[in-house]
Amino acid sequence: DEIKLNECDDCDLVRYCSDKCQQDHRPQHDAICKERAAELRDEILFKQPESSHLGDCPICFLPLPLDHQKSVMKSCCGKIICMGCDHANKLVCEREARLQYTCPFCRSPLPKTDEENNKNTMKRVAANDPVAIREIGIKHGNNGDYESAFEYLTKAAELGDATAHNGLSIAYLVGDGVEKDENRGLYHLVEAAIAGHPDARYNLAVDEWENERY
Repeated sequence: DEIKLNECDDCDLVRYCSDKCQQDHRPQHDAICKERAAELRDEILFKQPESSHLGDCPICFLPLPLDHQKSVMKSCCGKIICMGCDHANKLVCEREARLQYTCPFCRSPLPKTDEENNKNTMKRVAANDPVAIREIGIKHGNNGDYESAFEYLTKAAELGDATAHNGLSIAYLVGDGVEKDENRGLYHLVEAAIAGHPDARYNLAVDEWENERY
């Protein structure tokens, strides 16, 4: 019978027949593993992203515009919809003489007040929706509550949100809501850049230039 070999968790250089084999080999493999892991990470970082960090509109499947004024987040489902699809949905609602506008994605009635909107958003936060969690974090930051902003952005980043990673990079680099930590700031900047965040990719390029890593 063929023995299933386990790959190293961090690099693609070796395979192991058992956990014990991997543990025994770790002292000899550690240095070259870290070097190869760094190379693999750079390959991902410098590869041109297929899309931006925003992804596609879930209605028309076209890339979401980088201009945030040309898209809208629906608090009922946490989806970001392009303004074209949002406008088309309003026209449909008017044509069908609906008494209340509904979300173009989940068809839930749209909130009529800020209170309803906030309530919907907090429901999405409770459901671990990274977009909703990030938006609450940004809201706290805009209101000057940097510690709460940091907590929400950290949670959103753990769930893979690129904008949250970019926000955390700034927080760590300037010390908003957290102690300054250049290494942590650079880590989150790289994570956001890998995900295709344009500001992160630009800021990372500036950092490379200033450190003469042309």
